[in-house]
Amino acid sequence: MPNKAVELGYRAYQKTFMVAEYFFDWSEPELLKGPGAVKKLPSLIKSKGISSVLVVTDKGLMGLHILDSLFEKLDETNIKYTVYDGVQPNPSIENIEEARRLYLKNGCEGIIAFGGGSPMDCAKAAGARVANPNTSVSKMRGELKIRKKLPPFFAVPTTAGTGSETTLAAVVTNMQTHEKYAINDPKLRPKFAVLDPELTTGLPQKITSTTGMDALTHAVEAFIGLSGTKSTDDYARKATKLIFDNIETAYNDGQNLEARENMLVASFYAGMAFTRAYVGYVHAIAHNLGGIYGTPHGLANAVILPHVLEYYGETAYKKLAELADIVGLKGDTDAAKATAFIEAIKQFNKNMNIPDHFDFIQDKDIPTIVERALKEGNPLYPVPKIMDKADCEAVVKKIRG
Repeated sequence: MPNKAVELGYRAYQKTFMVAEYFFDWSEPELLKGPGAVKKLPSLIKSKGISSVLVVTDKGLMGLHILDSLFEKLDETNIKYTVYDGVQPNPSIENIEEARRLYLKNGCEGIIAFGGGSPMDCAKAAGARVANPNTSVSKMRGELKIRKKLPPFFAVPTTAGTGSETTLAAVVTNMQTHEKYAINDPKLRPKFAVLDPELTTGLPQKITSTTGMDALTHAVEAFIGLSGTKSTDDYARKATKLIFDNIETAYNDGQNLEARENMLVASFYAGMAFTRAYVGYVHAIAHNLGGIYGTPHGLANAVILPHVLEYYGETAYKKLAELADIVGLKGDTDAAKATAFIEAIKQFNKNMNIPDHFDFIQDKDIPTIVERALKEGNPLYPVPKIMDKADCEAVVKKIRG
C-alpha cells in the first residue's frame, strides 16, 4: 500500500473527477437490436443525411464475408462506402492515421466501426483525428483531450466483450515503444450502435470465451470500484447475471441466438457501467501485457481478473458477495461469498480452456509492466485498494505463476 498522504491524494482526485462527470453527456447510443439488425443500419445512416462512409474493420472479418449483407444494403441505399481493413489486433497509431487519410481522401461524412474492440478503438481515434487535425494521437492520451466532436459514428460489434459501442474510451498501441494506453473522452462515445447476434454466431470458441470474460471484467471492476452510481451499479449487476447465465452456452453452442444476443446485451450493459465508473488494475496490467507481448485484451483480462480480486481481499468482499448473491452462489459470510465468486471465475476459465497463468512474462519486463500499469491506474482508477510498486510486482509475479 502507498503511504496515507499519497492514498488520500489519489482519492481526492477520483472524487473530483466523479463530480465533474455529472456535467458530461451520458445519453445512451441509439440502438438497433435483434437478428438481422445490421441490415437496417444503411437506412438509419441515410436518414441522417449521410451519403458516404468509411467502414473500419479487419481482414479476418472481410475474409469471412461477414460484412457482405451490410455492403449490399449500403449499395441499395445509394451510400458510398470506403473500406479500411488494416486494423491490427492491438490497433496502432499507424492504423489510425491510415484510416484517417482514407476518410479524407474519399470525402467521407461518417464512420462505421465494424468488429471487435480493435476496429472500434481504431475508428474512434481516427474520427477524433479527423475532427481535431492539429492534435496528434499521442497528445490525446489520457482524459478530456479531444476538443471537437467526431463525425457521425455508427458502431457494429461482432464480439460480445468490449462494450466499445457505448464507451468513451479508445485504446491505442505505440509500436515504437510497445506501450498501450487509453484515450478517454465523452466525445468518443458512439451515438448509434447495432446489436445483431447473427454477426457473432461464427466466432471461434476462444474468441467467444475471452471476449465474454472481458465483458465480465468490465462489469466487476466497475461494480467494486468507488465511483459507481445507482445506474452503473444496476448495469453491472445485470451484465454479471447475463454473463453467468449465458457465456458457457454461447461457448459450447455458437449458433444459439438467444445466448448470443444475451451476451451482446451483457457486453453493452458492462460498457455502460465502466464508461462512467471506470475499470481498475486488471485493465492496467492487461494493457501492458498487450503492449509488450501482444496478448489479446480479453484473454489478458480473463487470466488477470481472479488474481487482482484476490489482492483486493476484504476491501472488495461486500461488493463481490452481492454479485455472488445475484448469480446464485452460496456462502455464510461476505468473505465466503466473495471467495466463491472468484472461484467461479476460475472455473469459467478452466471450462473454456483459458489458462490460469502467463508463464511468458519475463523478469526483465516486470519493472516496465509495473511502472506503466501504475501510471495508468493511479490516480485515475477508483479501485477498492490502491497498489504501490511492491504490491503490483507481487501480483504480476502471481499472474506469471
